[in-house]
Amino acid sequence: MKSGGPIKRSTPIKSDGQAKPRPPIKRTAMKKTPRPKLTKIQQSARGQDCTVRVPGVCNFNPETTVLGHLNGGGMSSKHHDMFAAYVCSDCHAWLDGGYVKTATRVDRDLLHLQGVIKTQPILIELGLIIISEAA
Repeated sequence: MKSGGPIKRSTPIKSDGQAKPRPPIKRTAMKKTPRPKLTKIQQSARGQDCTVRVPGVCNFNPETTVLGHLNGGGMSSKHHDMFAAYVCSDCHAWLDGGYVKTATRVDRDLLHLQGVIKTQPILIELGLIIISEAA
């Protein structure tokens, strides 16, 4: 068998001559799903220092800081913003799975919880978490 070109038919395809014309395909623009709005606590992370500071990983760049939620919020959900820490992009990537080659889950969770403990007083000071006294 020869190779190198398109396959050619030796006989034409038979047609009954009654082919129905197809209607043109309607093309519509795809709708973009709206981005979820950032909460005030999530917005407060901009420009803040990283509170997790994983040794050898943290980039100490406040421009990359986001709010990193603790794991365990359930399938397709996250913990409340109160259970999150300010994390730089590199620490966030490490918390999301980059730890596996260098640390255990327990080590990861401990560093993240320490960051949450450092973040909560900042949120209280900014008035984003309000503590009311019991009567």
